[in-house]
Amino acid sequence: MRISLRQLQIFAAVAESGSTTAAAELVALSQSAASAGLNELESMLQHKLFDRVGKRLLLNDNGRLLLPQARQMLDAATTIERQFGALDGAAGLRIGASTTIGIYLLPAILAAVSTRTTVLHPSVNIANTADIATAVENFDIDMGLVEGPCHQADLLVEPWIKDDLVIVCAPDHPILSGKPGSRISLKALREAGWLLRESGSGTREAVEHALVPHLHTVRAAGEFSNAEAIKHAAAAGLGLACLSRLVVRDMLEAGRLVQLSTALPPLSRHFYLICNRHKILSTRLEHFLRFCRDWKAPSADRS
Repeated sequence: MRISLRQLQIFAAVAESGSTTAAAELVALSQSAASAGLNELESMLQHKLFDRVGKRLLLNDNGRLLLPQARQMLDAATTIERQFGALDGAAGLRIGASTTIGIYLLPAILAAVSTRTTVLHPSVNIANTADIATAVENFDIDMGLVEGPCHQADLLVEPWIKDDLVIVCAPDHPILSGKPGSRISLKALREAGWLLRESGSGTREAVEHALVPHLHTVRAAGEFSNAEAIKHAAAAGLGLACLSRLVVRDMLEAGRLVQLSTALPPLSRHFYLICNRHKILSTRLEHFLRFCRDWKAPSADRS
């Protein structure tokens, strides 16, 4: 087989950037060398991989078929180099985490695992669940810890920790008017305004999955890109929020938020560990996955 990793690297870079000029910068080659590498690959395969539209190169059906295989081979080569020290020893695990996990759980996990013999040198990407799942699917990161279910066929999704969800509001919110400490009815919850995460967030999906079967609809009073913003907006009286107990614990203890007693059943969701099913697991990645499976969050229950 005459296909080289360099040719696949050029192909993946062109797929990402849309031109051989931009791809050349990504792979540290001249534009002519990048163009020649792509032409050689297409000649060997006897198929064009891109549609040429003006100066843009757009993946065609052949290119879309090849791209996940190329990414898999490039990731496997990188894993081998890291495993045997052919790369800089400081190159570490690329870990993705959705927002709540990345802020409230992952730092403690990394601090705990750092006391073991394995050195991770982690590079951490925090984003919403959909973005982390896409990055794992594309081999841009080694694994993810996410708050919502993932639907990509190439992902291995492992239920991890069960997280309690609580409904909170400001102490002076109108829903508490005249009845502090009393149970809030479904009708009152249905009529209230809710502070929600953006579409694609694992928290948003989990909240809707928990509330809609009982309330039938959740009226949005605002959408925010992270739970911290929702927490502070709720404390300011902007609306109700359904968030992880991990997120609101500090404001509940300080009295800036109150947890509502409602007619709803106890609410919870799963956190998940995700990997690409085609990824070759390095020793460090296997160690970290085992550590995560054995680790228990202070206020979370394993199902």
